[in-house]
Amino acid sequence: MSMSTYTTDKASPFTRAVVSSMRKLYPEALADKSFDNTGLLLEAPFDPIRRQMNSVLLTVDLTKAVADEAIERKDCVVVAYHPIIFKGLKSLTLADTQQQSLLRLALEGISVYSPHTAVDAAPGGLGDWLADIVTGTLSEPEPATKTADPLEAVSLDTDSSDGKPVESDDDPFIDKKDGEKKTPAQRLKRMGLTRTYSNPTYPEPMELEQSELNPSSADHTRSVIHPVTGVEGFEKAGMGRLITFSSPQPLTHLIERIARGVGNPKGFPVAIPQTKRIEDISIRTVAICAGSGGSVFRDVHADLLFTGELSHHEALAATEKGACVVTLFHSNSERGFLHSVLKEQLTRTLKQEWGRLRKEVKEQGVEGEGWEEALDDEDVLVEVSERDRDPYGIVILQSEVVGAPVGGTG
Repeated sequence: MSMSTYTTDKASPFTRAVVSSMRKLYPEALADKSFDNTGLLLEAPFDPIRRQMNSVLLTVDLTKAVADEAIERKDCVVVAYHPIIFKGLKSLTLADTQQQSLLRLALEGISVYSPHTAVDAAPGGLGDWLADIVTGTLSEPEPATKTADPLEAVSLDTDSSDGKPVESDDDPFIDKKDGEKKTPAQRLKRMGLTRTYSNPTYPEPMELEQSELNPSSADHTRSVIHPVTGVEGFEKAGMGRLITFSSPQPLTHLIERIARGVGNPKGFPVAIPQTKRIEDISIRTVAICAGSGGSVFRDVHADLLFTGELSHHEALAATEKGACVVTLFHSNSERGFLHSVLKEQLTRTLKQEWGRLRKEVKEQGVEGEGWEEALDDEDVLVEVSERDRDPYGIVILQSEVVGAPVGGTG
């Protein structure tokens, strides 16, 4: 019988290099330990005979689909932005889907590291990436966006001398026999319309490796909302960012920048005061927080709150005070950072760290059978998951005319 090749007291040397690299980039001391659980959450034992590739898979959420992807790719480490373990575990069973993913990954020799709020707080991290989006400029002139009035969008013309919309003589929503205007539901029925919806659509952050935004040309200042102190080399760290423009920016321009910056979603929620129109709003200050911004924005006064998600009552309170809110769905405010920043950042640091560790371990003496081959492998690969996505997608209404209007002349 062959004996197991597991060295049960050690992770793979490449895993150690990944963990060391992440801690250099985003020290765990930056994280909000009042609730967060960052660091090496799953340390898989190293099997040099059945070792994984020298590769890292980046993801926001470690779902079953992402675990499948990592196993198929034979990755060594999954760097999952959100911790898959938040609270203490009393058992590990296959009945729980998250625990099932952890057990399957451990069986395959794949470790899991989570940086979470350390990435939020770090200078040049997620908070600053979102701030760069808000303050960035498009390569082409920014569009003069105007919202459409839904009442004017349905079979109306604007050829009257006073510029007001007038109903077309060919409006199929008017009964030519009695001139009666139909309700929206009656109109759809009369036209023979069927209402169909698209499959859920999601942002495409894979395109963000080549950003459509250039560095800001608008004068502004940037500050941290809640500073994190005591971490050497990270003196400007903190949760949230507050942008102050020297001159007000049209809200429509900021919305366009945000859309381009996070992967061109088909839509996202925007809250504005009920007495205003979106094209008339200008923004001087922007408060920014990745993920859920409620606690970070508490006691913050800004013209615009930009975050992944905000509760109904928090958004309502903001608009009642005259502020605006832009949300993207929680993880859509985070995922693009993996493509735009972390992939290249970790690749560069990991190559250096892997070279250093390989030399160090070899000088100390190879640790056991199969280790020499692992240490001779110079390859380093960092990729972003293709299966990771926010739970929410946008469903787009699509209407299609089927047949002629009821009662039409043939």
